[in-house]
Amino acid sequence: MRTPIGNLARYVSVASALISCSAFAQDRNAYFGQTHQHTSWSLDAYLMGNKVTGPAEAYEYSMGKTIKHPAGYDVKIKTPLDFQGVTDHSEYTRVMNLVNDPSSPIYKLPVAATLRPSKDNPMMKIFQRLAGSLADNKPIESLLDPKIVETVWQNNTEITERYNKPGEFTTFCAYEWTSMPQNQNMHRNVFFKSCKGLPAAPFSALDSDHPEDLWNWMDQQRKKGTVLLAISHNANLSNGLMFPIELDSKGKPIDAAWAQERMKNEPLTEIKQVKGTSETTPALSPNDEFASFELMNYLIGLDNSFSKPNGSYIREAFQNGLAMQATSGYNPYKMGIVGAGDSHNTATSYSQSNYFGDHGMIDPTPEVRLSGKVASGMTILETGTSGLGGVWAEENTRESIYDAMQRREVFGTSGVRLKIRMFGGWGYDKDMLSKSDWVKSAYAGGVPMGGDLSRANGKSPSFIVWALKDPVDGNLDRIQIVKGWTKDGQIFEKIFDVVWSGDRKLDSVTGKLPPVGNTVDISDASYTNDIGAVELKTVWTDPEFDANQHAFYYARALQIPTPRWSTFDAKKLGVMPPGSVAATIQERAWSTPIWYTPTEAEAAKVKRGLTVADLLKDGAKPLGDDDLKSLVVGKNLAVRNTVTGKITSVLFGENGKRIDSEIDNDTHSVASSSASYEIKDGHIVTTVEHTPFELTVYRFGDKYVAARSNEFGHANYELKAAAK
Repeated sequence: MRTPIGNLARYVSVASALISCSAFAQDRNAYFGQTHQHTSWSLDAYLMGNKVTGPAEAYEYSMGKTIKHPAGYDVKIKTPLDFQGVTDHSEYTRVMNLVNDPSSPIYKLPVAATLRPSKDNPMMKIFQRLAGSLADNKPIESLLDPKIVETVWQNNTEITERYNKPGEFTTFCAYEWTSMPQNQNMHRNVFFKSCKGLPAAPFSALDSDHPEDLWNWMDQQRKKGTVLLAISHNANLSNGLMFPIELDSKGKPIDAAWAQERMKNEPLTEIKQVKGTSETTPALSPNDEFASFELMNYLIGLDNSFSKPNGSYIREAFQNGLAMQATSGYNPYKMGIVGAGDSHNTATSYSQSNYFGDHGMIDPTPEVRLSGKVASGMTILETGTSGLGGVWAEENTRESIYDAMQRREVFGTSGVRLKIRMFGGWGYDKDMLSKSDWVKSAYAGGVPMGGDLSRANGKSPSFIVWALKDPVDGNLDRIQIVKGWTKDGQIFEKIFDVVWSGDRKLDSVTGKLPPVGNTVDISDASYTNDIGAVELKTVWTDPEFDANQHAFYYARALQIPTPRWSTFDAKKLGVMPPGSVAATIQERAWSTPIWYTPTEAEAAKVKRGLTVADLLKDGAKPLGDDDLKSLVVGKNLAVRNTVTGKITSVLFGENGKRIDSEIDNDTHSVASSSASYEIKDGHIVTTVEHTPFELTVYRFGDKYVAARSNEFGHANYELKAAAK
């Protein structure tokens, strides 16, 4: 008979491990790193003029060594990084180097001659051919010899291993999966926990441009013992594809299995990089006074293009995830936040005062950067410094940093070394931050960023937020908490200023905090730290908490205004900064959210609104095209939102245009907007902020009730003739 001694030993071992982890947790440090970097091995970087430096030079630069910019001058990072993964595109990796190298195995291939630049075969023509093969999913097969692809991947691995210095500088084997159907960004950076036991070659968008197929490949790698994750990026340029809510990339309905696959494979997303931020926009967050930060919304490679906002920004994805959880029981968008770069120079600019462009010979000088140049849809003036990824980890090693990524105890910054921390719990008090061991108490009494709260038991959650300025950059203005929640398939948000510098007070009417001030001398591209704070921290309790509603909370810390890179460039040239972009910038950091999920008992207390299923069960009938035309065309209807109570007057013109007019009950002002519409297949097909949706109208007794296709099965609108 087996004795219990062995089991007891295992229990003791597990308990010891838990105690050890807890001890480590309270001593976690913030490490800053780069999770998105390109070298000459990326075909687009090479064609932009970065022809020499590769992964080795990328690591050397991040460790503090001077390297050459593609334009030939020296560049050096101001403060070395703690970790990095070089993420060259997996599609045609190093092909451009090889077709131009007479000693390479593909130099003499017929296709190689067509990829060497000449007067009659300029770089842009070559780029359009290769990029077009990605966008159209028509790979050039002769460039994909497995022996060559595998050798390049092995070389990358060897370089990554060579520069890994545990405790000093951590490197990760990584690459970018570059799916871009019809120039819509679907890119992911894939990171491996170890460089041992890697696949023979990366899975690229030439294998498949569907993220679902990438996830399946990642699942297969796990079965072989390989640990890996993906980081989605540049959602702002995805044209709504990055965070879908109805159909996946193959046109199949999103369900619990899809959500599980996404969460398992993509625990992180990128909020800031050189091609703009992906937090939110004024169109999606009209009450967020800081929503206009470093925005870009074109489609990569296309001039005069536009990326739809809905489905392209992280905050909305967090909100839609809550609605999906509340209505369907799954949430694919509980993601951690990181900042990163996407520089194609091998070296990356993080500091506004040390900016040297992002795209090889496209933007190498102040003259070019300030010229108003547009390249492949990208307005150079609107590009910016790299973001930074921050992790709270026990030590600077692959295992510790990767584990922090996996548990989502991560944050992103706009490029500064601004540290931010957030905890959530039910028992935090105002006095705990005065104690030296407050971090230990925070872990013991709650969860860090990336964690989950539940079981309110009549309490409102409290949150600890803390930020420490970059030692060599601007002071801190404030910390905000961004809250999102959902009700009946609709999504909501509110921003709370919770702690700030100086003796400012919230406006009693608007609830807004006055600006921190501005010490920037634009003509001299200088500022002083006479305002702001070195450190900010507080314990904040949600005054509007509803234990029955799904919610998330994340912290956003802002610096005081400092000069933007374009202002520094203007000073170098002795000209005024261009008026088309802001002369100053408020650098910032974002924490990963903490999510609140009500228990089944708490959720059951919610009085659910009307759903389409309810309507059909009770005998309501959807209107066909003829009845819809009779009801709306040429009519002015009052549309009541049954969730918010707001009434909008909607004129459906006979010319296929609709005009919405909404009266603000507080200010009595009228806000108007217009969009096209058509009646098709029993739906009113129209748009909000360029994003299409369908409105289905049901006759329910003597009432007309409507449901929007993007509100998860709820019928939230009552229609009737507007008062004359």
